[in-house]
Amino acid sequence: MPINEAATRLAAFIGVFTAMALWETATPRRSSSYSRLRRWPSNLAIVALNTALTRILLPVTAIDLALAAERHRCGLLNELPVPWWAAIVGSVVLLDLATYLQQVMFHAVPALWRVHRMHHADLEFDVTTGARFHPIEIVLSTLFKFGVLAALGTPALAVLIFEVLLNATSMFNHGNVRIPIWLDRYVRWLVVTPDMHRVHHSIVVGETNSNFGFNLPWWDRLLGTYRDQPAAGHDGMTIGIEEFRASRELWLDRMLLQPFRGPAGSYPLTWRSAA
Repeated sequence: MPINEAATRLAAFIGVFTAMALWETATPRRSSSYSRLRRWPSNLAIVALNTALTRILLPVTAIDLALAAERHRCGLLNELPVPWWAAIVGSVVLLDLATYLQQVMFHAVPALWRVHRMHHADLEFDVTTGARFHPIEIVLSTLFKFGVLAALGTPALAVLIFEVLLNATSMFNHGNVRIPIWLDRYVRWLVVTPDMHRVHHSIVVGETNSNFGFNLPWWDRLLGTYRDQPAAGHDGMTIGIEEFRASRELWLDRMLLQPFRGPAGSYPLTWRSAA
């Protein structure tokens, strides 16, 4: 099955990013202390750097791996008599669960938190925050995903659907957009909303260690990491982490060096903190 993964993902990224940027401009949820001009160049530069780095270090894509597993009948789903549609739906759900568990792991292990905290160190919360990840985290996440794909024997179409969904929902749930409270209350049962995920970017440790989901909201509810609202409210909460509050930290060079500065275990995960 010929799938142009790169073109599909790029088109989805551009489309969702543009829509979210316009939505943020029209109806922002919070006022911003730092302009887009100060933040977006570095946040978007890290996206370009990550894309180039993964192409160089990991020339095999997730789609390539899935197609190879199908050819060689490797992985759980290639051994079970599962209808094609069930394999696709089940794969997307299981990959989302794996992403949730990975996020928990990046908070729980001090060495992994070092590379993940760059995502949390953004001093504002908007669509570009959803793509702001350290290159080391991108490589580790990709390797983890490859292991899950190989174990499951995920269909290539399911991989493409999941990749597009994950990128789109990451930009959506990091959006500085206003959704009516009554509507958000229902939507967050189906997908992680910006108000739900914004809690995860609070400077308050107990709130940082909650709402880990990126796409499906069920895992936080089922596994005890769900928090409905920030204590200070969405207008009053502070975004970011304590160690990197200076505006100079918004520059690309400082972002890349963050894993190597400061204490490792800034936010050791405790499940009671999310209760």
